[in-house]
Amino acid sequence: MIEAVGLTKRYGAKTAVYNLSFQVRPGTVTGFLGPNGSGKSTTMRMILGLDQPTTGQVTIGGYPYRKLPNAPRQVGALLDAKAVHGGRHARNHLLCLAQLSGIPARRVDEVLGVVGLQEVAKKRSKGFSLGMGQRLGIAAALLGDPQVLLFDEPVNGLDPEGILWVRNLMKSLAAEGRTVFVSSHLMSEMALTAEHLIVIGRGQLLADMSVKDFISHNSADFARVRTPEGDVQQREKLSAALSEAGGQVMPEQDGALRVTGLPLPRISDLAHDADVRVWELSPHQASLEEAYMRMTQGAVDYRSTVDQRAGLQQQLPPGAMPQQQMPVPGQGQPGWYAPPPPQQGGQPFAMPQGAPQGAPGAPGAPQGPPPGTPNPYAAAPPQAPASAPAPDMTKRDSEDPR
Repeated sequence: MIEAVGLTKRYGAKTAVYNLSFQVRPGTVTGFLGPNGSGKSTTMRMILGLDQPTTGQVTIGGYPYRKLPNAPRQVGALLDAKAVHGGRHARNHLLCLAQLSGIPARRVDEVLGVVGLQEVAKKRSKGFSLGMGQRLGIAAALLGDPQVLLFDEPVNGLDPEGILWVRNLMKSLAAEGRTVFVSSHLMSEMALTAEHLIVIGRGQLLADMSVKDFISHNSADFARVRTPEGDVQQREKLSAALSEAGGQVMPEQDGALRVTGLPLPRISDLAHDADVRVWELSPHQASLEEAYMRMTQGAVDYRSTVDQRAGLQQQLPPGAMPQQQMPVPGQGQPGWYAPPPPQQGGQPFAMPQGAPQGAPGAPGAPQGPPPGTPNPYAAAPPQAPASAPAPDMTKRDSEDPR
């Protein structure tokens, strides 16, 4: 079992992980989720003793990784599939790792067969594709037949067959009673692989619960109701009946109604009592991706700005009202959660002391180029006519107006 208690890691003025506590239990696949920059990789490095916590501790089976006797035979990890000498054959790479840990050479051939690389065992790893590199990294993690396994993005670069193989491998390892800790950004894959989730944002714990409970706590289930197309009167009649019964009704773009607060049988009865024909009445439950996006949207540090290019998008004229944004489903309702923003004054995630006000990311910093900056996407100016005098090439470099 992996156990973290009050785990904190600071790099100078930046706090990557703050007061993080969780347990990863054996016998189940535990997913490790969080936006980019949330501290997942730092946490996994601290588990493996590659980074020393500033405060707090993390143990594996009750011991820090560095105090485990013959740790490679108890813990296997895939953090960076590219961490392989490109000039080595796949088999020689695994053989070196085996010899360092006192693992018999026959185990090398066994894991090569498990990951499907026996045909390329004598090829240099520099010629491997990304997916083949991932398989080699998984083979290295399995080399010591460990009871604890950590995988960071194990399906990166794999084809659909490879993704299915990794999914089944994780489940089979957990079924054997091993501790399996998997970090991934593929929500659809986590929904099929993991049974428990640990979610962090800005280095802090957001959720530690089963996948089923996570979706239930961070999603707003609703019913989709559709009346005959073009019959606005029927739709409005049904909408009024549902609202009067305590339901929350929101129109969708295709003319259907999104209804929350009422079970499907009750909606059907109300439609029947109102003499409204219903063409569709279907339940909708949020996916893991939708629940994850809802929980972590307040912890995302890297967001895209509007890409306005000359001739492609027109800026709003001065004084014009921007287009009204659609409300985020569930915002402000019970169960809604967004982590606190970075704090000032030396607290976790504080800005560096003495940072100028105009520094990028500081409060009041300008967002975008200053007025008058040439648009790099604007059309090029017309060429000078042929009769124009040639520029004076006798000027020295110091006189160049550029």
